Formats: sequence, C-alpha cells, structure tokens
Amino acid sequence: MSAATESVQSAEPGRAGRANADAASGKARYSRSTASRTRRSPLASIAIHATLIAASFIAVFPIAWVALTSLKTKDGQWAHPGDFSHLNFGNYSKVLSDTDFVTWFRNSLIVSLGTTVLAVFIAATCGYAVSRMRFPGFRATMWLLLVVQMFPIAVLIVPLYNIMSKLHLVNSFAGLVLVYCTTAVPYCAWMLKGYFDTIPIDIDEAGKVDGLSPFGTFWRLVLPLARPGLAVVAFYSFLTAWAEVAFANTFMQSTDKYTLAVGLRTFVSQFKSEWGLMTAASVMIAIPAGVMFLLVQRNLVAGLTSGSAKG
Repeated sequence: MSAATESVQSAEPGRAGRANADAASGKARYSRSTASRTRRSPLASIAIHATLIAASFIAVFPIAWVALTSLKTKDGQWAHPGDFSHLNFGNYSKVLSDTDFVTWFRNSLIVSLGTTVLAVFIAATCGYAVSRMRFPGFRATMWLLLVVQMFPIAVLIVPLYNIMSKLHLVNSFAGLVLVYCTTAVPYCAWMLKGYFDTIPIDIDEAGKVDGLSPFGTFWRLVLPLARPGLAVVAFYSFLTAWAEVAFANTFMQSTDKYTLAVGLRTFVSQFKSEWGLMTAASVMIAIPAGVMFLLVQRNLVAGLTSGSAKG
C-alpha cells in the first residue's frame, strides 16, 4: 500500500504539470484564433477610415461654411466661395451693436433655463412614480406620454394657443415655458423611468427604514444616483427651447419678447437678405449649446445607455 501510495503521489506532480501545459497551450491557441478573427485586412482598414473621414467632412463642412461666411463683410462676397478677402469680425460687432441680439439672447436664456428646470423636475417625479409605484393606469400613463410624441408641432399650435390665450399667457415667458414642457416632458419622463428602473429598489427600502417619506427618499437618495439620466434630459430640454422656432414665433408677438430663433428671421426680408449678419448670429447662437454639451458630456453616454436598458 505504501509503495502504491508513493507511486501515486509521485505521479500527481507530473499530471498536474501536463494539465497546466495543456491549459496554457489552449489559451495560446484561443488568443491566436481570436487575434486572427479580429485582425482586419488592409483594404477593410482603408474603407473604414475613408468612411469616417467622409462622415466627418459631411458633418463639419456646413459649420465651417457658416463660420467662414460670417467673416465676409463685403457686399455679395458670400456668393463667391473662393473669395477670402475682407475677412474680419465686422458682422459680429454689427450684430451686437446694431440689432437686438442681446435682448434675444436674454429672452432665450430665460426661456431655456426655465424649461430645463421645470421639465426635468416634472419628468423626474413622473418617471420615478411610474417606476416605483403601482397605481391604476400606471402603464397607460407611459403609453399616453409616448403617444403624445407622435403629434407634429403644427397640430398642437392651435389648441395650445387657445389654452394659453384663455390663461392670459400669450406673449409671456411663462406661457412659452409651459408650451415647451408639453414637448419635452413626455420624452424625458419615458427616459428617466427607464433609468430609475436600473436603480435597486433596496435604496428606497433603506430610506423607509430611516424614516424618510416617499418624496424624501426620491429627493435625497434616488435623485443623486440618477445624475447621468438627469444630465441627458436637461440637455434635451435646453435644446428643445433654445433652437425652437414655430412655438416662439406664434406665442411671442412683441419684438422685446423675441427669442434668438425668431430674431434671426429679421435678417431676411422680402427685399434684402443680410446673410453675413445671419451667419454671425448663428455662430453665436451655437456657442451656448456647445457649452451645455461640454457640461453634461461626462454623463451623457452613461445616461443614454442606462436609460435604454429598461423601459
């Protein structure tokens, strides 16, 4: 028995060594096969890079064209793409000094920030309620929000105008903010509902144990965890109000209440078109949107992917 035991014990290191060698060789073969499958041919690499370069050119060309046109101050120079003489910032200084651009900018900022704050708050409370609470019609509520998004703006203008007129909110910032919320809240609530579904319900139960109310749990525990989702809906709400034309053109009737998008149309009339001033104003309008994107870009991808995980 002792001899057999010794022979078995002496054989075990050999078998263990062979097993390790087989495992190592298997891993090597797997890595080589994986590398061979993921390795692209030179032709495929050229095609991919050419496609990316073409897509980048298509995306950047209109922006570069507008920026270049805004620097052309000579009359009719915008109609000659190859003419790069007389490039200066004269159009920008003229927009800021000779037009109501500053007033338009202030009005747009008030409306956009008001829409962002109100839409995010309403969408967050609605999305959290549908995600955590089971009440009669909670499924129908989300489907109703989705159906509302199917109606074009042209269909909503007349009924919304009648409602705002009866409430004496036409030609007011508050009325325009409420109108923008009708388009921003449904989409934002749907997205935040999906994001709240990814947050463990144990957080809510822990809040109840600590004596927090349902709103206290939402405000103090759940909402800080939903910052990526809130960043996405805040960005969407801001852009909804910042670049919108149809509603602002209908509800804001006095020149001192014009927003940027509505003010731009004053550069084009029946008899004359100030393309230099319009392009200069367009470039300045795009700056706040870019700044807003830089502020939320850290959470933008995480919020979009997490919000689409469940719905």
